[in-house]
Amino acid sequence: MVTGLQVRGASVHYGGTVAVDRVSLTVAPGEMVALLGASGSGKSSLLRAVAGLEPLASGTIAWEADDLAGVPVHRRGFGMMFQDGQLFPHLNVAGNVGYGLFDWDKAERAARVAELLDIVGLSGLGPRQVTELSGGQAQRVALARSLAPKPRMLLLDEPLSALDRGLRERLVVMLGEVLRRTNTPALYVTHDQDEAFALADRVAVLDQGHLLQLDAPETVWRSPASRAVAEFLGYGPFLTGDVAGTLGVSVEPGDLVAIGPLGLIPASEGVELSVVSHHVDRGQVEITVRLPGGQEAIVRAPRPPEQALIAVRVAVEGCAMVPAGA
Repeated sequence: MVTGLQVRGASVHYGGTVAVDRVSLTVAPGEMVALLGASGSGKSSLLRAVAGLEPLASGTIAWEADDLAGVPVHRRGFGMMFQDGQLFPHLNVAGNVGYGLFDWDKAERAARVAELLDIVGLSGLGPRQVTELSGGQAQRVALARSLAPKPRMLLLDEPLSALDRGLRERLVVMLGEVLRRTNTPALYVTHDQDEAFALADRVAVLDQGHLLQLDAPETVWRSPASRAVAEFLGYGPFLTGDVAGTLGVSVEPGDLVAIGPLGLIPASEGVELSVVSHHVDRGQVEITVRLPGGQEAIVRAPRPPEQALIAVRVAVEGCAMVPAGA
């Protein structure tokens, strides 16, 4: 039996621009899939196509066995949450959360609003005006409103990106807990790798409209499918077998060693490399070194280098093997 969302060969065009190019993916019941990519990668265009806000140039979008072509936004049964929350300023918190429950019995509506406010940690704030809320509270009200009608799936487009880093990190945890508690499948658009890896059961990496990889977060991080995926995740430089060998790392033929952010570490028994420069970033020293073959890389250390050479080793757990031709 086919369940959940099925996107098959979906393409979205804006005039002569291809925003999404033949993307296929699924979202199973209770699953969260993150659409991860830089600005212009096509992730929001794909989400809008799923919502029914953008027409498909080709391909299909279906829920279970039902093709959604021609089904308007309000008939698809999907909840939506966007960056700015889009709360109604003339309604209080309870009015916003219960907005989509206009055809519910009054008592049932009140009970559902109270239930959702409890789930998102805002019990007792129903009478408060939304103009009196903090940014984090406002986004939690928006989340409660999107979940109130019990949608069969939730679509989220950068819902936390306008918040400061600390608040965003706290709300990521809350959001994941709420979606799992309500067993709501979700398609989540973000450019933030930490958000995607913290929330998602699977991560879809997009670039220029193409789906580059769709895997569990740990697989995407440990085994990038291509150099493009690895570069987006912050890996680099990329070492061929001969260069990697001088640093004590063996490489399968046809692979490259992708040095991760913590892929090189100081080690007294390591290989000595020339120091190019160094600077302090958030209390940690970032030392730029020159590798055999001429590429430069970053070594993070607790203190500045004391001479023009520094001994380092490759931390294999901080690196990935990437197909050279991918």
